Amino acid sequence: QVQLVDSGGGLVQPGGSLRLSCVASGGDLSYYAVGWFRQTPGKEREREFVAAITWPGRNQYYASSVRGRFVISRDNIRHTVHLQMVSLKSEDTAVYYCAATRSWPTDHHGDYAFWGQGTQVTVSS
Repeated sequence: QVQLVDSGGGLVQPGGSLRLSCVASGGDLSYYAVGWFRQTPGKEREREFVAAITWPGRNQYYASSVRGRFVISRDNIRHTVHLQMVSLKSEDTAVYYCAATRSWPTDHHGDYAFWGQGTQVTVSS
């Protein structure tokens, strides 16, 4: 098993940037694909796919809504996955979760077994 701790959220103005981090606590992310999902108020049953990266990092996948603005990357020595977000929009406001799977990454949250606790991103002027 792997325990994930995600961080880096905050309040930012439209057009601003944030970098989210997902760290493996008490283990490591070797051989895990990692995805980022987000959840907005009123949609507690839905976790929207944002981005994913394979092990060891050769392939990245993005939702169409964030492609060109978000970049997912991983540091396999520090067992960390980052989500760099630029040109943020109000509709990016959500709680962001990182998740890990031993399988090939998909855009469905049900395919990920391990989850971080979430970090709030608020884009507002």
